[in-house]
Amino acid sequence: MKNEDPSLKPSIPEIEKKLLERIQASGISLRIMHVCGTHERTMAKYGLRSALPENIEVISGPGCPVCVTSERDVDIAIALAKSGATVVTFGDMMRVPGSSESLLDAKAEGADVRMVYSIDDSVALANKKPELEVVFFGIGFETTVPANAAALLRSPPENFSLLVSQKQTPPAVELLASDTVVDAFIAPGHVATIIGTKPFEPLAKTGFPVAVSGFEARDILLGINLLLTQIEQGVSRVDNGYLRVVKPEGNPIALKMMNEVFKTSESDWRGIGNIKNSGLVLRQEYEEKDASKKHEDLYSASLAEIRAKAEKKDKKRCICAAILTGKAKPSQCPNFGKDCTPRNPAGPCMVSQEGMCYNWFRYSREGGSKLA
Repeated sequence: MKNEDPSLKPSIPEIEKKLLERIQASGISLRIMHVCGTHERTMAKYGLRSALPENIEVISGPGCPVCVTSERDVDIAIALAKSGATVVTFGDMMRVPGSSESLLDAKAEGADVRMVYSIDDSVALANKKPELEVVFFGIGFETTVPANAAALLRSPPENFSLLVSQKQTPPAVELLASDTVVDAFIAPGHVATIIGTKPFEPLAKTGFPVAVSGFEARDILLGINLLLTQIEQGVSRVDNGYLRVVKPEGNPIALKMMNEVFKTSESDWRGIGNIKNSGLVLRQEYEEKDASKKHEDLYSASLAEIRAKAEKKDKKRCICAAILTGKAKPSQCPNFGKDCTPRNPAGPCMVSQEGMCYNWFRYSREGGSKLA
């Protein structure tokens, strides 16, 4: 066997080495929560947890958009599809279980459920097929809201409507700060791209260091270093570690469109419950495009049947609620890797590429291999 040239072996880039050395040299005990599915994917894919010292722990919060979409909203989408509407949404959302089944199950039973890559695809379908009643199931955080707002501002056809299940991140993070054992937060870069860093300042004022981070391994390592610096200085503020994209004021154009079409409301987060000021609903002038109101008479009977079916169903025990709030790890779930896999998910955390269970299953049963 030939000797290998050491220079050909994979190595950690110098900047990541320095960031890791700084973290590993710190004796500070720090429990950090991130609230971003892409952050979790990076953590697991590159094995960042295994590279961190034992005194630094990074846990996952409710940062996966399909994971926090309520059973009620999924059930309404399924009821709409079973009642004759054409329900279109993102691929991951089709597999998320409602109270008794998923949109993909409804499709298998003959309902018209279609996958799209954007709300614009849905509007195009409504324009092309005026005989269809097209409903776009709009889920996600502030990142996806501007596109939905823009679509409604362009006056889509009469046969198009929006089933709104949009969430606002800061109120949920503030709730978790009071309910979960955590010392600091890594804020999601994509959300901050839209809303800026200022909405996270109330959290910092209550004593929690916050760092906005991008999505590369080095971005997350930088975020951890920024939090350690705050702890060392005895301060709590919002540090922007994603300067190449995020501005303090966010994206004014996107925010203007959002505020023109949507208004703040309470919202039900799966695994957490109702959170005040964490949701969005259409303003009165756009309510004619609200699928939950426009088609209520159409889907009410199907919704009642779905709920009755759910009462009889023997559900697999799922601890997504504990995982989404940082109170448990996927490996603590009795179904993990057994009755719950990406091919056959028992709960939403195993469905999406942003779900913690999915990433732990794919990359390592312990949350990621060694960074190499």
